[in-house]
Amino acid sequence: MNYMDRYEFWCNAGLPEDVQKELQSIANNEEELKGRFGSDLQFGTAGMRGIMGAGSNRLNRYTVRRAAQGMAAWLSESDLPKIAAIGYDSRHNSQLFAEICAVAFAESGILTYLYDRLAPTPMLSFAVRRLGCGCGIVISASHNSGEYNGVKCYGPDGCQMTDEPAAIVTQRIAAIPYFVPEKKSFREFMDEGLIRYIGQDIWEEYYQTVLAESVGPEMLRSTDLNVVYTPLCGTGNEPVREVLGRLNVNMHIVACQEKPDGDFKTCEYPNPETDAALNESYKVADKVSCDVILGTDPDCDRVAIAVPCNGEYIKLSGNELGCLLLDYILKARTSRGDISDGAITVRSIVSSPLADRIAEAYGVTMKAVLTGFKYIGGEILELENKGQENKFIFGFEESCGYLKGTYARDKDAVVASMLVCELAAYLKKQGKSILDALRELYETYGQFLAKVQSIELTGADAMEKAANMMANLRKQVPESIGGAKVTAVRDYKIRVEKDMITGEERPISLPSSNVLEFILGNSGSVIARPSGTEPKVKFYYTAVANTKAAAQALLDAMVQQMSS
Repeated sequence: MNYMDRYEFWCNAGLPEDVQKELQSIANNEEELKGRFGSDLQFGTAGMRGIMGAGSNRLNRYTVRRAAQGMAAWLSESDLPKIAAIGYDSRHNSQLFAEICAVAFAESGILTYLYDRLAPTPMLSFAVRRLGCGCGIVISASHNSGEYNGVKCYGPDGCQMTDEPAAIVTQRIAAIPYFVPEKKSFREFMDEGLIRYIGQDIWEEYYQTVLAESVGPEMLRSTDLNVVYTPLCGTGNEPVREVLGRLNVNMHIVACQEKPDGDFKTCEYPNPETDAALNESYKVADKVSCDVILGTDPDCDRVAIAVPCNGEYIKLSGNELGCLLLDYILKARTSRGDISDGAITVRSIVSSPLADRIAEAYGVTMKAVLTGFKYIGGEILELENKGQENKFIFGFEESCGYLKGTYARDKDAVVASMLVCELAAYLKKQGKSILDALRELYETYGQFLAKVQSIELTGADAMEKAANMMANLRKQVPESIGGAKVTAVRDYKIRVEKDMITGEERPISLPSSNVLEFILGNSGSVIARPSGTEPKVKFYYTAVANTKAAAQALLDAMVQQMSS
């Protein structure tokens, strides 16, 4: 089918009046027709994400139902438990889409547990494991703007779905017709017991599990810590406040971002990585006593912080916060002497290698894995299969994702928020700030500066341009970047590292991924990674020097060269 064939098919499907009106409104809009019907919305390892609206390439009750039917078909033919768990965030249609997924599972005889209210993504990961599920779904588009929503899919280990099962689900979806009527309503399946709400007991178990990951709860109970917190109109409002409240943290909530709001009117792009995400928090912090500002994204799997400094606010990067938390946890556990032999910490390959130096200083192994928290979860699973999950200490990604503990297999902003407050309280007792601790890290291990650059490509051949950019980087390896010599190249696609000095090649043990890394000796690195779903290539820069000025000069030169 071409896009007009798909459009006509939808127009003639006898859909509800509101959908028909939406379809009629774009009848003469070529751009909208191609955008909505040029293809089917793709299902990948993380599920699918898209703009909401009518159309085969949009997220709506019909595309969501097909995705859930495909998941149900895969689960039904597997050896996994025929049990599923579902959660959802604050976006428009999230609860509706969650209920549609629950019905699709129930139609296949799958016992389905559904959160009865907004719940963070890590709580879904926790529920999958706690309830012995074969799979799970979160309805969320994470940090995207309000017109987006998504279906995030999880396996029985609580990790996001991996390539092999995702490929099977994709095949099953392709074989399912659109607009297959539901056999029974959501309420009827509830009455029969095939769909059940997740009870408050699971919420409490989650809270107790998170609180057990505290490094020093006495720090918070004995320190007058003042926090400004924004849930960015998302799911963090209840669990973050509950956990911090139990630890006696004084919280000032950003009122205009406290309640769920699918439009995100006060934060158009609710991504804690961006500086603008905390703008409303700064206004509140100006009026109250504040030691640290916390902001969690709509599905509360990521957190960002800012710290007051001379009348302004300094927002830390995901790398900086990850390294601070790592150092705090390792320092506390070292002082207690409870780090077991063979203990590991984990970071993504695009996260700061400063973390490696910190881990090494405490005698702990740092493992680098591909981008995506499922790979950090995979390291935990490997330990779990050996009965050694207690050897996992901490994992993080530069995109503001952190996890301490093995109760979930995705990043968790609830536990991270608690650890941030502990760190702040620990430092406050010493008359220090988080910025003081960051300066001490740099003085101890060297200046590590990082920057992420996203090259957006346009035009009908934009994805092809992205592929060509990666191909050209492989063909024309620069001798130096920003004045620093390229000493090695890691091509994760062919899983080979080449020493540019000796010509020696070594295998890379990680799975194949279209990622290219240029190593600049001890001066840093540049990593290039295309998006799998959008026409852009991301560059991750790390510059290392003895002084901040030298690191900044190198970083600027690196970015300028790679941008030209």
